[in-house]
Amino acid sequence: METFTYYPGCTLRTKAKDLDTYARKSAEFLGIALEEPADWQCCGGAYTTAKDEIATKLSAVRTLNSAKENNRPLITVCSACHNVIKQTNYDISNDEEMAAKVNNYLKLDEPYNGETTVYHYLEMLRDVVGFDDLAQKVVNPLKGKKIAAYYGCLLLRPSKALAMDDPENPSIMEDFIKAIGGTPVIYAQRNECCGGYITLEDKAQAAKRSGAVMNSAQDQGADMIITACPLCLYNLKKNSDSELPVYYFTEVLAEALGLKEDQNG
Repeated sequence: METFTYYPGCTLRTKAKDLDTYARKSAEFLGIALEEPADWQCCGGAYTTAKDEIATKLSAVRTLNSAKENNRPLITVCSACHNVIKQTNYDISNDEEMAAKVNNYLKLDEPYNGETTVYHYLEMLRDVVGFDDLAQKVVNPLKGKKIAAYYGCLLLRPSKALAMDDPENPSIMEDFIKAIGGTPVIYAQRNECCGGYITLEDKAQAAKRSGAVMNSAQDQGADMIITACPLCLYNLKKNSDSELPVYYFTEVLAEALGLKEDQNG
C-alpha cells in the first residue's frame, strides 16, 4: 500500500465531511494510505499574490515540509486547499527571494525549497491508480447516468502552477466519469466561476453565476453535477434555483466502488 501525506483542510471537518469521508474510504479500498500531519493548520483558503507577503503561506509550507520529512508525496482533495498549497509549492520552487524569506522565518532543520510532489486526489486516481485500473475495481457502475463535471475556477488555474490539465478544455474529470461507468456531459460553463467568492458582497450576482452553470449543464441533459470544491457545491445548491443534484466526486466514486453507507445497509 502506497502512503501519502494527506491534507484535509478545515472545511472537510465541518461543511464538507462527505468529501473527506468518501475520499478516505475509496483510497483505502484502492490501496492508498492517507496519513494526516499531526499539526496541520488552515491553508487560508485563498492564495495571496503579493510578493512581499509570506505570513499566509507559512501554514502551507509547514504541511509541505512535513510531507518532505516523511519522504512522501502530499495529496489534497479540496479545490481551494489544493490551489493554495500547489501555488505555494510552485512559487517557493521558482522564487529564491520568497524561499529565503520563508526559510528565515520558519527556521526549519533543513530549508524547504519545493521538494514535495503535490497531487490532487483526481491526479492520484489518474496518475497513481490509473483510470483503467480504477474501472476494473468498479462494482456498481453508474450506467445510464449523465454526469456533468464542474471544475470551477480553482482546480486548474493558474495552469502553469497547478499543471493538472488543459485549463480551457480539460478531460481529467470526464475520464474519471467514464472510469466509474457514467457518461460525461460537456457543457459551456464547466470551468467558469460559480460566483461563490462574491456571495457575501453581491448575492444576486452569485445567484446569476451559479444559475448559469446549473442551467448550462441541465440544457445538455445532465442528471447531476460533480465537483471537488466545497464552496462551489454550496453556492450551486443554495444560490441557484435549479433542482439539479450536485455531489462531491468522491461520493460517486464511493458509490461506484460499493462503499457508500446506504449501499451497505
